[in-house]
Amino acid sequence: MPDATSEVEMVQQIQATFMQFDRRAEKVSQDILARTFVDAEPLFIQLSSRNHQVFYGRRGTGKTHALKYLAETLRARQDMPIYVDLRSVGSNGSIYSDGKRTLAERASRLIIDVLEAVEQELTAIAIEQIDNARDAQQITMRLDDLGAAIRSVEVKGTVEEEKTTSEAQETNKTLSGKSDMKTVELSGGFGRKNAVTDMNRTKHSGEASISIDFGPLQGALSGLVDVLGSPTIWLLIDEWSEIPIDLQPYLADLIRRTILPQPRMIVKIAAIEHRSQFAELGSGGSYVGIEIGADVTADINLDDFVVYDVDQRRATEFFKNLIFKHYQVGERANPLIDTADKLISAAFTQVTAFEEYVRAIEGVPRDALNLAAAMGRIAFGRKIGVTDVRKAAREWYQQDKMSVTKSAPVLADVLNHIINEVIENRRTRAFLFPAASSSTEIDRLYDARLLHLLKKSIASNDEPGRRYHVYKIDYGCYVDLISTSRAPGGLLAADEGTYVDVPPDDYRSIRRAILKPEEIIPYQA
Repeated sequence: MPDATSEVEMVQQIQATFMQFDRRAEKVSQDILARTFVDAEPLFIQLSSRNHQVFYGRRGTGKTHALKYLAETLRARQDMPIYVDLRSVGSNGSIYSDGKRTLAERASRLIIDVLEAVEQELTAIAIEQIDNARDAQQITMRLDDLGAAIRSVEVKGTVEEEKTTSEAQETNKTLSGKSDMKTVELSGGFGRKNAVTDMNRTKHSGEASISIDFGPLQGALSGLVDVLGSPTIWLLIDEWSEIPIDLQPYLADLIRRTILPQPRMIVKIAAIEHRSQFAELGSGGSYVGIEIGADVTADINLDDFVVYDVDQRRATEFFKNLIFKHYQVGERANPLIDTADKLISAAFTQVTAFEEYVRAIEGVPRDALNLAAAMGRIAFGRKIGVTDVRKAAREWYQQDKMSVTKSAPVLADVLNHIINEVIENRRTRAFLFPAASSSTEIDRLYDARLLHLLKKSIASNDEPGRRYHVYKIDYGCYVDLISTSRAPGGLLAADEGTYVDVPPDDYRSIRRAILKPEEIIPYQA
């Protein structure tokens, strides 16, 4: 047994390592990413399949980490990953959301920037392959073809402008331009009316339309992939939902028409479900973009894997291994702490304190790392207890999660109503909300990790077609009530004043847990 002094020093070393955890996957080396990845089986089995795939997850659930770990795994087996972070493509991403520019101009700029990023990576792959290629000249020629296709892109747009003064007059303008991109033709137009008054007030109205021809690009890309030989090229697209939602179908259309047809290319896209639009319906049943389920699968949601209230054992094991792996790569890590169980025993006063920690992080890995840092600071020099977990959770909730409501008073009103109705009145931690009802506020609270989706589409035998989602309120919303007479009595309110802690498949016994859409609508005004 270590003496009291050495035990305090060991605890301090552990907590110092907690406070220095790297909390964003994009800021650490590939080696650290590989060593700290924890698989919530069968997540990686699904993600590494050879199917084109969209996978979802909110901020902090590990999308970037999973994609970069996949990239390392692919390199190890001699496949060729191309990782594209949509936040960093192009020289000026603000153009994409610039309301003063036409839809055609913004969409073409996005497509051009993404194609340039992919071309740069393909060139790097070609350079790696060229020394071992049987016909290096063919690779060079195909690279030139791809470059020529890029340079042949022509963007055309039409702008109609109507100015109303004391004498009305109408002006038509035509815009055209070339960009260093593949042959993609965009045509767009809108009507603009400027009502000039003594106060110089201006009004804009109109609609833009776009048509794109990806033919030459597909041929050039196919030729290059063919001469590169056997390696499969995996296009890993991260931060899809950072792109303005009205542009997403056009980028998706680029992928569908030029990349999905390539037999030796596989596409994986990381996105946030409520912030994504992969297709837009056109006339006659046609569509622009990617059709989920037909063109690509979407069978992974990282939010489903390690939520404590859904599977306590699985969540506990996952986060035990997560903090242990991050501890192991720390500069202050003690080599004698060589298992996850040893770390938990050395860092926490008891198992229940660690379980409270897992409950508090609500299945979000980045929150787990941030909360571990906060707990290390609060309890520095002594083992972490339940009280420390709750204090750290309260701080993290107020500093990070509540920030979204500070700039959105309507959102704060909706959250306060849910807290009052569900926690205060029903004394529960979760509620049911009709799956068919659309609520922007519910979606935004979910994206901000103030609500957590435990289960989708609970059905009832006596009410066919009626389905509900089960949402849990974030731990930080009720942490102050724990151990008081106002603490939630259970996860969901059941009939006859009872509670259930596991979301059932049939909601008949928990109708009292339903939160009706009309109860939220008054708060949206």
